[in-house]
Formats: sequence, C-alpha cells, structure tokens
Amino acid sequence: MMAGMKIDWEACYVEGETPWDHGQPSPPLMAEVAQRPLTGRVLVIGCGPGHDVAAMAAQGVDVTGLDIAPSAVAKAQQNYPALAERFVLGDLFDLAPEWRGGFDIVVEHTCLSGMPPSLRAQYAAGVRAALTATGRIVGVWYINPDLDPDHEGPPFPLPVAELDALFAGDFEIVADYVPENSFAGRAGREQVRVLQRLA
Repeated sequence: MMAGMKIDWEACYVEGETPWDHGQPSPPLMAEVAQRPLTGRVLVIGCGPGHDVAAMAAQGVDVTGLDIAPSAVAKAQQNYPALAERFVLGDLFDLAPEWRGGFDIVVEHTCLSGMPPSLRAQYAAGVRAALTATGRIVGVWYINPDLDPDHEGPPFPLPVAELDALFAGDFEIVADYVPENSFAGRAGREQVRVLQRLA
C-alpha cells in the first residue's frame, strides 16, 4: 500500500480482511472510559463492527458510530440489532451539516492508523468539525505497529510527535499513557490520549 493512496474499506469488509476486528471492544478504551466516564453526545469514528459503540451504549452513553464502509455498518447492525440506528454510514471528511459541531466527545480507536499519512490533516479537520467548541477527544492511538520490513501499512505508524502536531494549538492533553491491557501483539505499541478543546 502506497502512503498516498486511499484504502477501499468496503472491499476489506466484503472480502473478510478485517484483522482489526477482535470480536470485542478495545480493552484500553474501556479502561479509560471507566476511569473518565463519557458524558454528552459521543461519536465513534471508524466504528467498524460496532463493539466499542455497543460497550458504551451498555453503560448508558449517548453514542453514535460512524463508518465509511456500507458493509461495516451492516455488520455492526447485524452484531447489535437493538442498536442498529446508532450505526451510521458517513464520511468524516464530509460530515452532514447537522453533525458539524454536534458532538461533545469524539472517540478514536484504530481509525487514524488505517489512513495513509497524507490524509492525517483531513482527519484532524474532520474531528474538529464534529466537535463542539469545548469538545473532547478520547483516543487509543496505534503509535508503533509491528510491521514487516517491506510493509508500509495499514496500519501506519504514528510517531507521538506527529500526534502532538495534529491537535496542537487548540487542544490540551488531559491524559496520556501507554496502556497495559492492549490486544495481543499491541502491547507497548499504543498510546491512550485524552485531549480537551480549548474554548
């Protein structure tokens, strides 16, 4: 995969090539949410099969999952039929007008790591567009994936300095740590970071 190319996520789901689907919510994300409960309207970007959304909804969170792949949304709805209306087809880079500034919290887990680095500025702009003026980002960022020497991604490495730069200037760091309960193969390769937008 060349770093400047978009990825056909729909094809990944149609062909069953979804190694990021572990059949359960992200352990570091759930631990973070338990420590700092989510309030207000929450958007999970790149929600995929819906496990993170379902876990949050079970805790009473007003959460919506967004994904660009129709088959991902369909799979999430199949996995969690009682929550079907919470899974929405859409593009973070082109949010519906009614979604702009409509969310108190954006949750990130493996969404950015799946995007070529050339799209990171658009990603950051999309997150900002979704958030209220005092919104928050809660992320499990895949900082250092274990890649074969000839493999560029996805997932794509995200140096901490680049994560810093993405949200510099209008966000402050509330929490920042390497989780101890990552999925197998991800230990020491993820960064949990909570960012608060500056009013």
